[in-house]
Amino acid sequence: MAEGKGPDAKVSDAITEEVKYYFEDEDISHVCANMSEIQVRRLPVLDRNNRLVGIVPLSHLVRHSAGTAKALHGIARPSHQRNQSFASA
Repeated sequence: MAEGKGPDAKVSDAITEEVKYYFEDEDISHVCANMSEIQVRRLPVLDRNNRLVGIVPLSHLVRHSAGTAKALHGIARPSHQRNQSFASA
């Protein structure tokens, strides 16, 4: 809708085509650093068969990692400092 599309627009008109994701066995510190870099608060999690197993929100990482403060700080930067590029893992 922000791009002037109406309520009849299709989901395919609004999706992000290059999605960053993580595998369920990756290091939390790696995930936190990347969340900060790409300015997102939640990311899909896949198993090694590339099947979706869940979504990891920043709030869950905060509970499990002291290194999350850096990610939270990076994500909370003013919008003019944000990096809007996304890259597939």
